[in-house]
Amino acid sequence: MSVPILPTISTLFIVLSAILVAIGWKLIREKKIEAHKKTMIAAAFSALFFFIIYVSRTAFIGNTSFGGPEHLKIYYTVFLIFHIILATVGAILGVVTLYAGLKDKLDRHRKIAPMTSIIWFFTAITGVAVYLLLYVFYKGGETTSVIRAILGY
Repeated sequence: MSVPILPTISTLFIVLSAILVAIGWKLIREKKIEAHKKTMIAAAFSALFFFIIYVSRTAFIGNTSFGGPEHLKIYYTVFLIFHIILATVGAILGVVTLYAGLKDKLDRHRKIAPMTSIIWFFTAITGVAVYLLLYVFYKGGETTSVIRAILGY
């Protein structure tokens, strides 16, 4: 079995970010504030690396369509939309949560951080599921570059 390298690397970064968020959660419960802060910044950078790889790949190589059985395509599409919504909400909340923590707006940070973490865990889990469906369980479908689509060649 052969899997494409960029989606594999980007998926590993999103999994790493979720693991770091879990470690950060444990650290703050233990009142290890500096370790928590460093771990959560590392989690944010890991998510940022995922995003950079994902956007670059989407722009220059393209998105891979679902290559599994046609009767499963609607379920995959609904699942993908759910994942995209989760990822978008999780990313926005992640930025807001990180900003609040770094700016010592701790009431706000403490209020939204648990929800942000849970959404991020589900984002990572559903992201891994999308990766498995596209590249492991089924052979990916057609890949079309956004730039090619825009320029028409």
